Amino acid sequence: MLLFFILGLLVHFVFFTSIFDIYFTSPLVHGMTPQFTSLPPPARRLVLFVADGLRADSLYELDENGNSRAPFIRNIIMHEGSWGISHTRVPTESRPGHVALIAGFYEDVSAVAKGWKENPVEFDSLLNESKYTWGWGSPDILSMFAKDVSGDHVFIHTYDADDEDFGAHDVTKLDTWVFDNVKEFFRAARNNQSLFSKLNEEKIVFFLHLLGIDTNGHAHRPSSREYKDNIKIVDAGIKEIVSMFKHFYGNDGKTAFVFTADHGMTDWGVHGAGHPSETLTPFVTWGAGIKYPQNVSTQQFEDAFLKEWKLENWKRQDINQADIAPLMASLIGVPFPLNSVGILPLDYLNNTDLFKAESIFTNAIQILEQFKVKMTQKKEVTLSFLFTPFKFQVIQDLVASLLSCPPSHFVGYLLVSTLGIEVLVLSFFYRYMLTAGLIAFAGWPFITQLWTRAKRTSLNWIFFSLLLAVFPLMPVVGRKPDISLVMTAGLLVLLLSLFVVASLTKRKDSFVNEELLLHLLQMLSMVLSMYVVYSTDNSLLKKQGLPLINQIISWIILASSFVLPLLSPPILFERLFSILLSLMSTYILLSRGYEALFPLVLSCLMFAWIHMEQETLQQSGVSCKQKINSIQFIYNTDLTQFRQLCLDDIRRAFFLVFFLVTAFFGTGNIASVNSFDVTSVYCFLTVFSPFIMGALMMWKILIPFVLVMCAFEAVQLTTQLSSKGLFLMVLVISDIMALHFFFLVRDYGSWLDIGTSISHYVIVMSMTMVLVFLNGLAQLLTTKKLTLCGKPKSHLI
Repeated sequence: MLLFFILGLLVHFVFFTSIFDIYFTSPLVHGMTPQFTSLPPPARRLVLFVADGLRADSLYELDENGNSRAPFIRNIIMHEGSWGISHTRVPTESRPGHVALIAGFYEDVSAVAKGWKENPVEFDSLLNESKYTWGWGSPDILSMFAKDVSGDHVFIHTYDADDEDFGAHDVTKLDTWVFDNVKEFFRAARNNQSLFSKLNEEKIVFFLHLLGIDTNGHAHRPSSREYKDNIKIVDAGIKEIVSMFKHFYGNDGKTAFVFTADHGMTDWGVHGAGHPSETLTPFVTWGAGIKYPQNVSTQQFEDAFLKEWKLENWKRQDINQADIAPLMASLIGVPFPLNSVGILPLDYLNNTDLFKAESIFTNAIQILEQFKVKMTQKKEVTLSFLFTPFKFQVIQDLVASLLSCPPSHFVGYLLVSTLGIEVLVLSFFYRYMLTAGLIAFAGWPFITQLWTRAKRTSLNWIFFSLLLAVFPLMPVVGRKPDISLVMTAGLLVLLLSLFVVASLTKRKDSFVNEELLLHLLQMLSMVLSMYVVYSTDNSLLKKQGLPLINQIISWIILASSFVLPLLSPPILFERLFSILLSLMSTYILLSRGYEALFPLVLSCLMFAWIHMEQETLQQSGVSCKQKINSIQFIYNTDLTQFRQLCLDDIRRAFFLVFFLVTAFFGTGNIASVNSFDVTSVYCFLTVFSPFIMGALMMWKILIPFVLVMCAFEAVQLTTQLSSKGLFLMVLVISDIMALHFFFLVRDYGSWLDIGTSISHYVIVMSMTMVLVFLNGLAQLLTTKKLTLCGKPKSHLI
């Protein structure tokens, strides 16, 4: 039996890892020959300004007084250069955006495992092809392009990573730091002959990464005064830098300037997906080799931006983000980045037809080189008779064969394959399917005898099923923060706690001081959590940062939440309620809106579920039905107490899977970075720390799972259900679901598209393994008993 279990886990592990080998091996190739035109370039140097997180509309639109927030850039559009919208691709994150800008290709799918911090594979870039490059800005971005470059010619200047503080009083200093250091750099160059000579070489690049706008957008939203004022600061800084370049180089007319953004931002202050506010970024270029403004009478665009921005008479030339890299390479005469897939936008160039023809031909050869190398590599590792073009006629034949079946058979197969399991599959794509499922659950008592025999229990089940059904219909968490809802959730928990304490005091003659003290301590923890959330929110709104005392209290509450439940009696109801109180104190600290109510409602439904399963025992004729108030969690369970599986256990396994899926998607899509709101961890820290922030958000996600599994521990105990039998049924359900998601895995699109397709498959394939972990954690929380005052530890047998 053990051998088959190990073999089963091994097979599932192979299938689990197979998608990463099939879909997420890097498509980048190496060994191409650099391609560049032999004609002299129009510019000797290039200055690239990247305003991280800047939306196109935020830059181009006029304010309420009819004035531009960026008067210098607008003057460039009208009198000196060319402009348009840069269409970014998903995922709209900093790493892939900068890779597209500077290297000319869209995010390598193998980077899904490393985020945007590191290069998953080596790739060529404009900075690598330049003779010299100097960069200023964020260490996260600049280090990415300075690492593994060939030669010692890329020099970066960065501020400390701790300066990227979302709770700082003034994050515009991230941009003013860049401008000040660039000016100081050029002042020092006049007294440094070696540096001065390098600065007067050709084929050099200056890269200014400006992070303030993105940071203000995350902290205050793009509609905020802070975000818009930051645009003004960036505009003024660019004006000074441009003036300094002209003065330093004696107005030689050999400098090309590019201003753009890596990605935009949603109204609720996040990015990563494909909303137009995230994918539409500004692009303005001027100087050597760039066309001057072109006045036009009419322009044909599907959107109404030109009229909104009062730019109808200045020719707008939109561009794909990856096309910017070959444009910059053409301007200073360096080889096109070897891995670039960008196409040179000829309409931006102010040069001869010969130069344009040579450049676009070189661009085509450079892209063709990648295809040739890829073809050669593929042939070398593939058997010759298998190296044939893919025929799409395969899918068509499948569809044709299905349609050729008799209608009655086809409908029968369709109904059988969609009943039950398909509801769970659809819920991964459409959250409202969870609502439909919970509404169906509410009708469970009416199709059994539970309604007539246990009306009060049935009413509780119906009420909380319908109440929980509201959450999947709500907007994704983080888009509309509302601290008042967090406070409401805390107050409801406190009221429930008072009711439970009063009830236990009346019911139990042996309600000792230890137990009362524990309940009061957990209630105090909840009060402190509410105070910290309210106080921290006010402090950040006043730009006073995260108070140290709030930070200390938050970490103490988090640490105590793992210990306090273990001090409560192992009686079923008391232990479950103690777990709820401790976990809710932490969840409140990590909440920013309506999601604070979710674990509370979910737990109430779990309590109702336990009572409902108790009632089904009597209906099914199982003897020795115990009162819930007398049932105790037991660590060493007698295996002889377990019964044979019955049809009702399939329903219980389905309920468990459904509640776990609801815990995943009840308040949003955990597969998407875009669903996370970094402000949810501000009670613990505000300085950017991806590992700590990620761990805190992961614990926030796990809390509802722990509540579900603790409740199911009680269901297993009251119904005498074997864990092995449970895992067998969950394995069958998850494997059927996995067949759907295996063929839906995607290796293109946004982090939302890629991450969602991966996570769907990973979730169902790892459901059994995760269930083992969660079951162990739930057993620890429900059965382990610690004692105060040095009393001996004991287990109930």
